[in-house]
Amino acid sequence: MKAERDKRAAILEAEGKRQAEILSAEGEKRAAVLEAEGRKESAFRDAEARERLAQAEAEATRMVSEAISAGNVQALNYFVAQKYVEALGKIATADNQKLVMMPLDASGVIGSIGGIGEIAKEVLKSAK
Repeated sequence: MKAERDKRAAILEAEGKRQAEILSAEGEKRAAVLEAEGRKESAFRDAEARERLAQAEAEATRMVSEAISAGNVQALNYFVAQKYVEALGKIATADNQKLVMMPLDASGVIGSIGGIGEIAKEVLKSAK
């Protein structure tokens, strides 16, 4: 009688361990699937953001090109100011940079940026 109870207890214990291992493996599998889906979604959204940024840049370039073709000299300043600001940003964020030296004509960038707004207004008015 005792041997029969011990046998049933051992079988139930083994079955419990087996079931726990199955559930653990299924949980790990589900976690891996969800992680992969998350990486896929993240990559998709990153690609979408890059695409939208490229579209915005293309639209800005089109607007400036139209302004240049209309004879607006300030439109050229847009490209110069944009590259100038990008270069200054790279200099300021360099790892080995202890001192940032600004050129004397740095105030000209601000004037160029102000001109960008005027260009956009003119192009938008002519587009209507």
